This record gives sequence, C-alpha cells and structure tokens, in this order.
Amino acid sequence: MVISMTGFGRSKISSASFSVNVEVKTVNHRFSEINVRMPRQLLKVEDKIKKKLNQHLRRGRAEVYIMIEGEGAVTRKIQVDWKLLEEYYLFIKEARDKFNLEGNVLLQDLLTRNEFLHIEENDAGNEELENLVLRATEEAVLLCKQMRVTEGEELKKDLLTSLLQLDTNIDDLREYAPLVASAYKERLMKKIEELVQGQIDESRVLTEVAIFADKIDINEELTRLNSHVQQFKQTLNEIEPIGRKLDFLVQEMNREANTIGSKANDSNITKKVVEIKSLLEKLKEQVQNIE
Repeated sequence: MVISMTGFGRSKISSASFSVNVEVKTVNHRFSEINVRMPRQLLKVEDKIKKKLNQHLRRGRAEVYIMIEGEGAVTRKIQVDWKLLEEYYLFIKEARDKFNLEGNVLLQDLLTRNEFLHIEENDAGNEELENLVLRATEEAVLLCKQMRVTEGEELKKDLLTSLLQLDTNIDDLREYAPLVASAYKERLMKKIEELVQGQIDESRVLTEVAIFADKIDINEELTRLNSHVQQFKQTLNEIEPIGRKLDFLVQEMNREANTIGSKANDSNITKKVVEIKSLLEKLKEQVQNIE
C-alpha cells in the first residue's frame, strides 16, 4: 500500500473546563521521528502521546503542537520566604536608625523583591485534561494519516504510469538489440570487401561478429531490469511500509541501466537508456516520500 509521508491533521476538543487543540504535521524522513511541543504540565503524558502517533505513523518526521485553553490546567500559589523577608525588614529598620535615615519601609519595597515572593505553578493533575489531549491527538493523527493515504493513492498512479513507460522501453530494447550485431556484420563484410576485393574469409567474419555480439549482449541486464520492475509493481500492493524496499529496487534498476549504457554501441540504444534513466530519476524522487 502506497502511503505518503506528507500530511496534516488538526483537532479541537472542548469540555466545560478546557479546550484542547492538537496539530500533527508530517514530512518525509529516513526513519521515524516524533517531536511534541506542549505545555510543561503535560510532560508526564508525552509517552502516551507518542504511542498514539506510532500506532498510525510508521515512518517520517512528525511535528506535534498541543495547545490548552481554560482555567484549571495549572494551579498557582504564592510562595513567600517569610524568614528572609523578616530579616530584610529588620535590616532596613536597623540601617535607618543607625544612619539616621528618613522614610518608612513601604509594602511596595518588599513586593518587588523576587527573593521573598514568587508565584509557583503546579500541574493540576487533571485526568479530564489528559483524556481530552489523548482524544484530540488520536483525531488529529487519523486525519493526518488519511491525507497521507490520499496522497499515496495519487503517487501510486504516477508510479504505475512511469512503470508502464519502463516496460515499453525494455520491450523496445529487447526487440532492437539483436539488430545491432546484424548491422555490425553487414558493416564488417562491406569493409572487408573493399579491402580484399571480394576474397572474404566468412568464418573469420562470423567469429568477429560473435565476439562483438557477446560483448554488447544486454539480454541478462534486460531480464533483471524487467524483474525489478515487476517486483516494484508487486510491492506497491504490500501492506507493510514499502518506501525503503522501493528505494532499493530503484537503485538496482539504475545499476542495470548503467550497465546497458556502458555496453551500448549504438545510438538508438543510448537514447533508450537515457529515457530509462530519466524515468528512474522520477521514480526515485517519488519514492523518497513513501512511508
């Protein structure tokens, strides 16, 4: 099954106390990588969130954004260091009396000191909030997966079109390749006739043609190339993630095309190889985005 690694899903779930927004964005990547950006108080459920994502996303880089609105997500409490505050107050009074300073100690003088007073935020430990986050994450990742499946179906159509063109080029090469040796024999016979004025050692000519034909024979490469194309088609229907397997098959097809090109002693074969390599380059780009 062809599934793209590019997708996006968004979900918003609300209750009487909270509103949770989750966005999941995925792009292609060699492996599976998940990054979650969320409020600090949700860190304890990060593993559960990633497990939800891994159930549906087998490969690719996923960016997850979780936003919370509503009161009660955290509790805030004023923390006062009364002992230090008292010492500070006594110090001011003592300094005023010792140095005969004017003025009183004002409340604002004490409130502006972070050493004495700060607001502490704590996780409210709300089970309702956790459930909302996990539900919203499930919905968002399913929407993202659906987009990946839809894009994968379009990718499959393009891949099959390219594979059909590959089949055509392989058939053309298989039909045309034997003609290269025949043409070489005709050229060789004509050249020898010009040189020896009609006295031709035909057995020697046949030997030379046989050596040449063996040197330029591409039947094995065409057979392997065709086999890789058929494996590629079959793999498109497999259930498991197929991106890496398809990438390997494209590499093997490129290897055979390069060998055919190196053996080519004919401009028509060279043109066909160029067309094949162009199609393989297109396949390679498309395969990079398949899960």
